[in-house]
Amino acid sequence: MMAPARVLVVDDSPTMRGLITAVLNADPEVNVIGQAGDAMEARNAIKQLNPDVVTLDIEMPNMNGLEFLDKIMKLRPMPVIMVSTLTHRGAEASLMALEIGAFDCVGKPQPGDARPFGDLAEKVKAAARSQRRQLRTDVPPLAPTAANVNPAAAYKPGRRVIAIGASTGGVEALIAVLQKFPVNCPPTVITQHMPPTFTKSFADRLNRLCAPVVQEATDGARLEIGKIYLAPGGERHLQIANPHAPCCRLVERDPVNGHRPSVDVLFDSVAELAGRNAVGVILTGMGRDGASGLLKMRHAGARTIGQNEKTCVVYGMPRVAFELGAVEHQFPLSSIGEEILKITAARREGSE
Repeated sequence: MMAPARVLVVDDSPTMRGLITAVLNADPEVNVIGQAGDAMEARNAIKQLNPDVVTLDIEMPNMNGLEFLDKIMKLRPMPVIMVSTLTHRGAEASLMALEIGAFDCVGKPQPGDARPFGDLAEKVKAAARSQRRQLRTDVPPLAPTAANVNPAAAYKPGRRVIAIGASTGGVEALIAVLQKFPVNCPPTVITQHMPPTFTKSFADRLNRLCAPVVQEATDGARLEIGKIYLAPGGERHLQIANPHAPCCRLVERDPVNGHRPSVDVLFDSVAELAGRNAVGVILTGMGRDGASGLLKMRHAGARTIGQNEKTCVVYGMPRVAFELGAVEHQFPLSSIGEEILKITAARREGSE
């Protein structure tokens, strides 16, 4: 049995520090070894305690969480989970934190929450096991370049639909993949595990960074070339529907694999509707969501890709999919966008 994950809790509110500590210490595989109220206290505590994981408030006095996170990632890279308010401002800051190098983000509890901080303990344990202690070079640039904005000028899309699933680590992974897409990419649908208020901000961020149009999916939106549709977080799953005029469908169903939206629900619908005219991609993430759906896609004739272990923040979802036989090929993150374009280019249609 592995030693408990050793955690430093950083928040300017004593009440919030106590609540986070209580939630984490309720798990026998997690041990909160210290608390800090600001960046200076946290800096000293990191030096003295050498924690496995830090939980970090975004809004703090003197030096905010983003500034402190940037210093951690430059001077002493380690797994950091950001704790954010579930507001538009909090969502924007959380996305910046994920791009800087945070392992994941959780929302601060709202009045009446049955499970404050949700699966924070599971994320802490995954962070402690993660490869974040090793500086990875397979991380995308955080701003578009001329090469990113108009790649593959000669690319002509075939008749395929692209479906992508991701979870922990998915923000930087999706940026890396989608920045390779040309303005006329095949219609692309994405489920990324993310709090409800975050997905609109993330779609807007991707839209600024990528050549195609990226938008939060709406019920009934037609699947069109040059458009990417991100499942909204919250109460509904994203599917594709209508074989004659394929479109997004948002459906109210119970969570699947503990998630809503679920990657499996998306992949199942793509397997049924698009069959061999689809490409399925499973990226970094905790758990197994998407693995069985990707297997259905492969059985239906779709091409399937998984992110390899070395470049995953968490080799969970891709590992399960690979072990099930759902993944046709594994690639490093830096190669996945190009591989998708090779498969979907019109010149390949009819030759497979």
